[in-house]
Amino acid sequence: MPKFHTLTTPDLINTRGIFVPLPGAPRQALPVDSIKISAGFPSPAADYEESRLDINEYLVRNPVSTFFFPVQGDSMEGAEIFDGDILVVDKSVRPRHGHIVVAFVDGLRLVKRLYRRGGRMALEAENPKYRPLIVTQEMDCVIWGVVVGKFKRMPV
Repeated sequence: MPKFHTLTTPDLINTRGIFVPLPGAPRQALPVDSIKISAGFPSPAADYEESRLDINEYLVRNPVSTFFFPVQGDSMEGAEIFDGDILVVDKSVRPRHGHIVVAFVDGLRLVKRLYRRGGRMALEAENPKYRPLIVTQEMDCVIWGVVVGKFKRMPV
């Protein structure tokens, strides 16, 4: 089985490009309507009801182990992860077969789908232009965390 390990907090000191949420940062709850948006015709009988949505509560399950990574490239487009998106990555989630993970492989930071079956481990792209990366014993592979959400800006 290929070797892999997880990073500890001191390892984060020299990890550039990672956004770390501040534990004591003030939170801003945003308005959210309780009625779901229809992709067809909306119901005219639906009552308008508003509550508040805290993005941290919605996407961040464990604040001390959650980090934000900007995405660069097109290898995960099939998983609806696009260049410029911001991934929400939780280090406390145990990576399993099929999870989308952030991994460090021989010093490269990657976002891929984890394949782990029958003693074989690979990191698979979600774009047919890219081949799976088969992780071997000779490689230094760190499964850093599991992607639990993302932020995306829409062009306006």
